Amino acid sequence: MPLQSSVRALKKPRLDDEVRFLRSWIEKPLHMGAVMPSSKLLARTMAEYVDVKAQGPVVELGPGTGAITNALIEHGVDQKRLVLVEYNPGFCALLRDRYPQAKVVQGDAYALRSSLKDVLDAPASAVVSGLPLVTKPMLTRLKLIRDAFMALAPGAPFVQFTYSVAPPIPKSLPGVSTEASERIWMNLPPARVWVYRKR
Repeated sequence: MPLQSSVRALKKPRLDDEVRFLRSWIEKPLHMGAVMPSSKLLARTMAEYVDVKAQGPVVELGPGTGAITNALIEHGVDQKRLVLVEYNPGFCALLRDRYPQAKVVQGDAYALRSSLKDVLDAPASAVVSGLPLVTKPMLTRLKLIRDAFMALAPGAPFVQFTYSVAPPIPKSLPGVSTEASERIWMNLPPARVWVYRKR
C-alpha cells in the first residue's frame, strides 16, 4: 500500500470518530463532554493514574468512541478488566465492536449504582470519567463521586478531566485527597486531569 494511502487509512477512524462525536453533540449537547474526542495526550495522562498491577475492574464513564479506552489499553490495562458505561446506544455498538473483551454497559453514569448493579464482581481499581461534569449541578457531581467511591476499592482513584479552570468537584471534600495534573495545552480546548481518592 502506498504511504499516502496508509496514512489516509490510519486517519480515517479518527475522522469518523470526530464526525460521530459532532453529530451526537449537535443532537444532545449536554450529554457530550466535548465536541471532539479527547486528545491522545489527555487520554494518556488520565490512563497514567490507573495502577495496571491492581486486580479489580477499571470502570470508564462516558467512553464515547474509545479515545481514553485506547489509552488505558496502551497503558497496560487488560481489555477484560474494562467496564465501559456509555449512555449513547450508537457508541455502545461501536465500543462492543472495537473492544470485544471489555464489558460494555448501556446505562446512565449519573445513576451509577443502578448502572453497575450486578456488573462488578470485585471493587473497582479505578473509575475514569470523561463525563461533562461541569454541565451538571454540584449535587449531581457529588452524588456521582459518592457512588463511584462505593464501587471503588479503598484508596483507588476517581479520575476526571475538565476544561474548566476550577476543579469539577471541590478539593475540600472531607476524607478525600485531591491531586491535579499540569494543564494540557495540546488538547483543544486545554484541559486538566483531577484525581480524587477516599482516605
